[in-house]
Amino acid sequence: MIDINLIRENPELVKENIKKKFQDKKLPLVDEVLELDRKKRALQQEGDGLRAQRNSLAKKIGSLMREGKADEAEEAKELSKKNNDRVAQIEQESAQIDAALKKAMSAIPNIIADDVPIGRDDSENVQGKVFLEPEEKPFEIPYHVDILEKLGGIDLDSARRTSGNGFYYLTGDVARLHSAVLAYARDFMIDKGFTYCIPPFMIRSEVVSGVMSFEEMEGMMYKIEGEDLYLIGTSEHSMIGRFMGRTLAEGELPLTLTSYSPCFRKEKGAHGIEERGIYRIHQFEKQEMIVICKPEESDMWYEKMWNYTAELFVSMEIPVRQLICCSGDLADLKYKSCDIEAWSPRQKKYFEVGSCSNLTDAQARRLGIRFYTTSWRNAKNEKTGKNEFAHTLNNTVAAPPRMLIAFLENHLQEDGSVYIPEVLRKYMGGKSKIEVKK
Repeated sequence: MIDINLIRENPELVKENIKKKFQDKKLPLVDEVLELDRKKRALQQEGDGLRAQRNSLAKKIGSLMREGKADEAEEAKELSKKNNDRVAQIEQESAQIDAALKKAMSAIPNIIADDVPIGRDDSENVQGKVFLEPEEKPFEIPYHVDILEKLGGIDLDSARRTSGNGFYYLTGDVARLHSAVLAYARDFMIDKGFTYCIPPFMIRSEVVSGVMSFEEMEGMMYKIEGEDLYLIGTSEHSMIGRFMGRTLAEGELPLTLTSYSPCFRKEKGAHGIEERGIYRIHQFEKQEMIVICKPEESDMWYEKMWNYTAELFVSMEIPVRQLICCSGDLADLKYKSCDIEAWSPRQKKYFEVGSCSNLTDAQARRLGIRFYTTSWRNAKNEKTGKNEFAHTLNNTVAAPPRMLIAFLENHLQEDGSVYIPEVLRKYMGGKSKIEVKK
């Protein structure tokens, strides 16, 4: 949600931003917001006047009664009653306008960064930095499910019987590798100074509507029947929701947090061989990083965060690149975003294994996350303070089911075994490879 003052003062900038995101159908929302805001302020002004008049009438009635002017006192009482009725009506109308205003404001996309490339969809995203040049394998790389089955590491058939499509059993050394990557990603982020957290895996609807748009919620979230609870699609949701309605001290910022959670997603519309196996699934685990910071620091943290993920993959000897998301590929709350993509030797192309986003104050405005600063002075040069909305950022550290595909393909040996890089061996009981099951 953007600042209402920006719409009041520069509606054309907001409209131009909507056009850059190729969402022209939302252009009327700007004028709708301006009209609702005008009505709201007019009602507020009328209500304030009536309340002031009501206080004045109360004093007048008392005075008239003491003076024995009963008829005039009754007239004043009648006027006061009309004022009270109108104030109640204004409050009801204002509540309706507030709801309509919030709905319209929530649909207007966040202002995007100046350096976001303009494009209609993900086909127009732009390659950024590349880390580790891919190496050509001297043998053919099988589909990842075939690799997993030869390692005795997956059972999809049983998962289909117990849970349906989009689920899996990981077993043996492959399951251990999955957990090893998560443990290493956790320790990697702790070493970067982040605080480790395990959040709730369910959140209420007010948190959901604060962290994402309605369209995203409908396409992703599983709702618990009969409860005001949703299964999280990523731990970012409950991690940001933790600070809902809070005013943080300036000295508390930045909050740098890394969280583990299972994630649950509908993943509607998945199809094709690359969408099967464990690439696009309904349940997976992830290590995430979240930063809540002052506005002037968010660009710096954005650069740090996606670079941390690239560094993690490089340490596991997996080639990756940054892919900068264009305007049409940004979700409504995002100021800027990029994907980290890993190299697939089988497909001979990169594919997404994580995403980093700066949402500036869009989530903070929806959830009421502020910080109090005393670092400025008033006209009398007296130290004073003010509340500001914080900026929020999130980034995938590692999501093993998908990154496991990149790991297997890049570290597959010609004999079918899989090489374990040095950084993971202590989490694998000292093993340097996973052998093919006889």
